[in-house]
Amino acid sequence: MGRNDNTETTLLLSHKTPSIPSPKFPLGLVSESVRPYLELIRLEKPTGTILMFWPFAWGLTMAALKTNLPLSRYTEDLGKCFVGAFVLRSSACTINDIFDRKMDAGVERTKNRPLASGRVSVFRATAYLMFQYLMGIIFFYLTVHDLALWVALFQLLPLFAIYPLLKRITYWPQAWLGFAMNFGFITAWVAVTGSLDTPLLSAAMAGCWCWTMLYDTIYACQDIKDDVKMGVNSTAILWGSWIRPLLVLCAITFVAMLAIAGHLNGQGPAYFLVSVGGTAVHLLWQFATVDLEVPESCWRNFNRNGHLGWVVWGGLMIDYVLAMGYIEA
Repeated sequence: MGRNDNTETTLLLSHKTPSIPSPKFPLGLVSESVRPYLELIRLEKPTGTILMFWPFAWGLTMAALKTNLPLSRYTEDLGKCFVGAFVLRSSACTINDIFDRKMDAGVERTKNRPLASGRVSVFRATAYLMFQYLMGIIFFYLTVHDLALWVALFQLLPLFAIYPLLKRITYWPQAWLGFAMNFGFITAWVAVTGSLDTPLLSAAMAGCWCWTMLYDTIYACQDIKDDVKMGVNSTAILWGSWIRPLLVLCAITFVAMLAIAGHLNGQGPAYFLVSVGGTAVHLLWQFATVDLEVPESCWRNFNRNGHLGWVVWGGLMIDYVLAMGYIEA
């Protein structure tokens, strides 16, 4: 083979289509025909499930302290909370993508989602959603009862079905999401105590609402330019130059409501030191490191809020095991 042949071969190789990166775990474990359905529920992006799970876990642990719930029952219920959070988040993602498929197609970050890219039809996605709803109804029917069951079904069905529509008519979809994401706190509390403690639940939900407003507004900052072009509304767009001070206000209110809820529930020193104090420090670190104009930074910050849940839960758990006498103070 002559020099010209070698050159031609090199040029042909250099113009080959670049290799497609391996799918993110665990998508690579299933066939290509199944993969889009796992992408619909964001199985490869667990932060959403984690953020849905933490209010369940916090409500359960507060209720466990209040009622002296045995550790064996607590552990079992904590597992149920995680399954419930997974079911809720999965169906929420699916219905969101059904409504937002055309908008998603015009946003760089979301244009390759299964519905936006045409890999899954609306009919198949809707059938998939009905299956998820059925599984969710069966799961909650078997695991919670009476008022707790109705609270869980309210979160599963109307709360997340309404959320995607709000992006079209208001700049405050995050405000609705603040209720939808955190209703698990009420479900877990009522499932254990059998009653509604209105002052405590109001304080806890107000704090969780502010937390969701914080992390989801930062999440929305990733797509501001594309969202404006596609007509998608968000607090990230609405708040404009006021976004950082308003996010700080959300953070301050979140910490304050944690303190009030802890006081109303009779939490001990560990909660106020670890959960309340630790949350304040974590949020200060978030504000010191996030750049709201850099999508990658916003995404990292969003994921860090999943980690923040450990801080709140840690103080709650220490109080609970101390009160139950599992470890010495």
